[in-house]
Amino acid sequence: MKRWLPAPLLSAALVGLWLLLEQSIGAGALVVGVVLAVVMPLLLAPLRPAGRRLRRPLTLARLIGVVGQDVVVSALQVGRDVLRAGRGIPRSRFVVVPLALRDPGALAALAVITAVVPGTVWSELAPDRSHLLLHVLDVDDEAAFVDRYRSRYERPLQEIFE
Repeated sequence: MKRWLPAPLLSAALVGLWLLLEQSIGAGALVVGVVLAVVMPLLLAPLRPAGRRLRRPLTLARLIGVVGQDVVVSALQVGRDVLRAGRGIPRSRFVVVPLALRDPGALAALAVITAVVPGTVWSELAPDRSHLLLHVLDVDDEAAFVDRYRSRYERPLQEIFE
């Protein structure tokens, strides 16, 4: 069964999505949906990352809460800064963050977190993955920002992935 359907949930989702797009549950739409549901996961199997066992689910839950809180707070701060843009020069700058993370999945999660939090942009990852370059919209103390970034995002990801 795994040979023909390496990802059964993905296959079921593909059939459902195809039927929704077709707005029909006729025989033709169902056949095309099933063919797509079988062929697409087989073709894309080499691109799928190896399965991982979830470690430290409480740390993951805490990280999700921290990111959610940071998204709301940062969105309010960015909105405030945009509304007061004519009153002062923004304190934006590029910040180099040294990294201890090496796991590709953890780095991908860190990239998503950085992209989701308003006011931060992931600009570059060093080829040896030793540091990353962020553009931060509003930063007073670069060292304090780096410490906060690493403690809030990198360390929990290390616990989860490594």
